[in-house]
Amino acid sequence: MADLDVTKKLDVYHAIYRLNLSFAAIVRRCRDLQQTKVFRRKFLELFEGFAQELQAEMNQEFVETLNDVEQHDWYRFGKVRQSWEKYLKDPDDVFFEVRDRLGQLRRQRKEVPPHGRKAMHAAGVVMRGKEKPPRRQLASKSS
Repeated sequence: MADLDVTKKLDVYHAIYRLNLSFAAIVRRCRDLQQTKVFRRKFLELFEGFAQELQAEMNQEFVETLNDVEQHDWYRFGKVRQSWEKYLKDPDDVFFEVRDRLGQLRRQRKEVPPHGRKAMHAAGVVMRGKEKPPRRQLASKSS
């Protein structure tokens, strides 16, 4: 299905709304006719059921199609948000993410991988126990 602009999508949803209003009117009119006791109740209830079944079947088809449209729009417009977030993101955020993840690993008592130790040191994380800064950092401290 082609991309729907916002006004076309509004027209589609409005048409479905109006269609459902019409089905509701049919059901109401069947019930009104039952009250007159002129027509056989059994057939009016049957016609009411037919109308509601058709309404449900049509709505199911519409919902499936519109779900695909909305999923596509969510993906398409999500890229706009993602590019904006990427623009706003501080390049140093990666160090905070590494620090937080390594802290999680430490709390879970998992071994921090060697490349993680280097990243922790670069991010200014205080290390304890087995975790030591890379050698060149040690060398610069002793100078």
